[in-house]
Amino acid sequence: MGAGAASGAGKAKRMPRAVREQQMLDAAVRIFGRRGYRAASMDEIAEVAGVSKPLVYLYLNSKEELFTAVIRREARALVSAVRAGAEPKAPADARLWAGLRAFFLHTAENPDGWSVLHRQARTHGEPFAAEVTVMREEMVAFVTLLIAAAAREAHSSEPELASRDVGGLAQALVGAAESLADWANATEGVSAKEAAATLMNFAWVGLGKLREGERWMPGGMPGGMLGG
Repeated sequence: MGAGAASGAGKAKRMPRAVREQQMLDAAVRIFGRRGYRAASMDEIAEVAGVSKPLVYLYLNSKEELFTAVIRREARALVSAVRAGAEPKAPADARLWAGLRAFFLHTAENPDGWSVLHRQARTHGEPFAAEVTVMREEMVAFVTLLIAAAAREAHSSEPELASRDVGGLAQALVGAAESLADWANATEGVSAKEAAATLMNFAWVGLGKLREGERWMPGGMPGGMLGG
């Protein structure tokens, strides 16, 4: 009976594969985010995860596959956070504000994951950079929809805004958000709300001018600095 009890206790303590994998990915995010891909070791990841190195290889095959799995998980989490943050029935400006705030809150609360996505994955070539590109394209597509909705809601006198300018504006906004997240995470005392407000003020005021049909033209600069 004693042996059976011990066997039962062993089974009770056995962790489901999915839970064990998440434990390993949590450890990998921390090590990759802080050490970088090349400097990170599977030994340290296994130690932080509380498992043996052979078990990490059994579950995730190689360092490259582990890093890819980390990128995919962190990318899904970020996109999901932004989508969940933007209230679907709110006005376009409120949706964009809520989405930006969710983006900066997520990157602030998950600095190691953001480091993996924004710094590590992009600097180590394929296939890692391609994984981040997929995430970025999804983010740009979502922001494009929000900006297009803002143009429609405003009944803009510039009917071509949605088709001609929205794509570029979305690319610029996402790029600015990425850089601002790095700055906010590295600057003491900058909250996610402050970072979102900074970008919202920068983007929404300019978008408002476009919605009203007002455009900046290079010929208006002193001495025609951008002329020709």
